[in-house]
Amino acid sequence: MRKPLFIGSAVALVTPFTDTGVDYQALAELIEFQIQGGSDAIVICGTTGEASTMPDEEHIAVIKYAVERVNKRIPVIAGTGSNDTRHAIELSKEAEAVGADGLLSVTPYYNKATQKGLYEHFKIIANHVQVPIILYNVPSRTNLNLNPDTIKALSEIENIIAVKECNLGQVGDVVNLCGADFSIYSGDDNTVLPLLSLGGKGVISTMANIIPKDTHNMVMRFFQGDITGAIKLQLQTLNLIKALFSEVNPIPIKAAVNLLGFKAGQCRMPLTELSESNLELLRQEMRAYGLIK
Repeated sequence: MRKPLFIGSAVALVTPFTDTGVDYQALAELIEFQIQGGSDAIVICGTTGEASTMPDEEHIAVIKYAVERVNKRIPVIAGTGSNDTRHAIELSKEAEAVGADGLLSVTPYYNKATQKGLYEHFKIIANHVQVPIILYNVPSRTNLNLNPDTIKALSEIENIIAVKECNLGQVGDVVNLCGADFSIYSGDDNTVLPLLSLGGKGVISTMANIIPKDTHNMVMRFFQGDITGAIKLQLQTLNLIKALFSEVNPIPIKAAVNLLGFKAGQCRMPLTELSESNLELLRQEMRAYGLIK
């Protein structure tokens, strides 16, 4: 049996930017907030972390900083995906070299690929590193689905141990094909419990940036048999989630982190600031949740 990288909630952490780079002091504060809040792992430089706008040197420097700051208290999983296989290999090797505990690798986007191409893409990445890899299937962003049969074939590669799945409709097929030692994590905050009920091991979460404790507790209550308590927490988060996805992620979650009093900064272009109407909706739902006054 392959050991999961984590069970519970991993936060897809925002990257706090300044006009000239990364605010490492703010990043340290966000990391400590997550660890104190009970997050079971940190995903650094993923979609929510705006990795697509980060030059390679900065990308690896942020991963290295996170690894050193966390200091083995919880796993640090580095986003190293690319639609260029050679680029993904180099990012993955560098992230491993600076101490990442695992990698999150998204399906190629824009140029896309056949299922055969997807298999070969992830296989060659896995062959160049030793650390565990979590596949990332997010059809809404890539216009491409990683099919269950392809996931099954990839799961037979020793260090491909999990998938972050945003296509809930195929989760049951993936579980049936891949078995219990291949981990499945929800990629959508509003369907965590449905995925857990089919055999998932947790969530890689956006909302955990502002509610790490509740996100962790929702998953753990499910595993501890408190299904009623887990459902209560999932339902409690839904209106907040709607506000957090009122515009493309990570625009609203960065605004929410700033509203909590952290210095997350603004998103990098082409992402823009949250509209006034959606900012007011976000404030309203954060007040209702008890996060701000």
